[in-house]
Amino acid sequence: MPFDMNLVQRGARLRRSPFFNATQRYGAQAYTVYNHMLFPICFGDLEEEYWHLINHVALWDVAVERQVEITGHDAFAFTDMLTPRDLSRCAVGQGKYVVLTAEDGGIINDPVLLRLGANHFWLALADSDVLLWARGVALKSGLRVNITEPDVSPLQIQGPKARELVRSLFGEAATNLRYYWFFETALDGIPVVVTRTGWSGEVGYEIYLRDGSRGDALWERIMEAGRPHKIRPTGPSDIRRIEAGILNWGADMTLENNVYEVGLQRLVDEDKRTDYVGRDALKRIKAEGVTRKLAGIEIEGDRIEFNATRWPVKAGGETTGRVTSAIWSPRLKKNIGYAMLPVAHAALGTAVCVEIPGAGERKATVVALPFLDPSKEIPKG
Repeated sequence: MPFDMNLVQRGARLRRSPFFNATQRYGAQAYTVYNHMLFPICFGDLEEEYWHLINHVALWDVAVERQVEITGHDAFAFTDMLTPRDLSRCAVGQGKYVVLTAEDGGIINDPVLLRLGANHFWLALADSDVLLWARGVALKSGLRVNITEPDVSPLQIQGPKARELVRSLFGEAATNLRYYWFFETALDGIPVVVTRTGWSGEVGYEIYLRDGSRGDALWERIMEAGRPHKIRPTGPSDIRRIEAGILNWGADMTLENNVYEVGLQRLVDEDKRTDYVGRDALKRIKAEGVTRKLAGIEIEGDRIEFNATRWPVKAGGETTGRVTSAIWSPRLKKNIGYAMLPVAHAALGTAVCVEIPGAGERKATVVALPFLDPSKEIPKG
C-alpha cells in the first residue's frame, strides 16, 4: 500500500518530487523531509536494500538534491568565491565535490558542483538553504550574477550493474565518462544531464531531469531498461555510505564544523590565488590546529540500529564526544560509525565507551576511515 502522506504532510509547504507518484506506485514505505521536499528513504527492509545495492542496481529518487544555478557575466568569479576549491581547474563538462564555507570557516554545505558553461554552474545540495545564502553573498558583491533554483531533479542509478544499465539507455558515451564528468543529452525526448557520480561508494550515475513534467516517463523508462539487471527502487543506503566514509551534512558535519575537523581538508586548494568566503578563518584554523576531530569507530557487542540522536562518547567516565552516525555493517559484521572526539581521544586505537539509549554502554575503538575501499577503486572502476 502507498505510504499515507497524511502522517507527514500538512498543506503544500512540503514539495513533492517529479518522481513522487512513481515512488508511491512502487511502494515507498517511509519518507523524510530534505531541502523542504519529501524524500523516500526505504521501500522495504534496509539490510535487504543494502545487499541489492552491492550485488545488482538500485534506483533512488534524490530530487531533494535541489540545484542552485549560477549564471551571468560574473558567474565564474562569484562561484569561485564560495568555495576553497580552485574552480579554474574545473573544465566545462566536469564536476567537483566541494564545500561552501562561511566567514568563520564553517561548512555551509558540501554539494557536487557541475560546470555546464564558462559562466554556468549547478550546485547539487545537501540539506541546507544555499539559495538564500548565495543570494545574500551576491547582494553587495558588485558581481553580475543570476542565482535561481532551476527545474532540475536528479535520480541516482547505483550498484555494480549500473554501467550496463546506463549503456543500454545512453550508449558508450555514458560508460566512457570519467569519474565526476558529465554530458547533456535527451532520452526519448526527455532532456537530462548524465553524471558519473553518486552517494553509495559503488559504481554510480546520476540522471538530472531538466523537465519536471516528465518525471514519470523518465522513471518508467529507467525501470524498463533495468529489469534485465534486477533493478529495484530503494532509499539511499546509510550502511553503504558509512562503510565508504561518506559524510552526511546535518549529522556528521554542520555549520559549526570546519573541513579540518571532519577530514575534508583535501577540498581546500592551498595555492588558490583568488579570495573566497572563509579563507582567512581557514588559514587561522589550520595554523592553530583543531581541538576535535571526526573519527571512525567500531562499537563492540550485538548489532545496533542506525542512531536517531547523537550518542554520548565517554572516556575516563566523562562525556568527551558524540557519535554522529553509527550502524551495523552486514558485510563487515561489525558496528561502525563516526564520532566527533577531542583530538586527544581521536588517535587510532584509542578505547572509548559509547552510551546507546536503551542498551547501556558499549566499548568502542577508534579506527581508520573509510571502512572499505580507501582508494575508491569501486566507484572509479
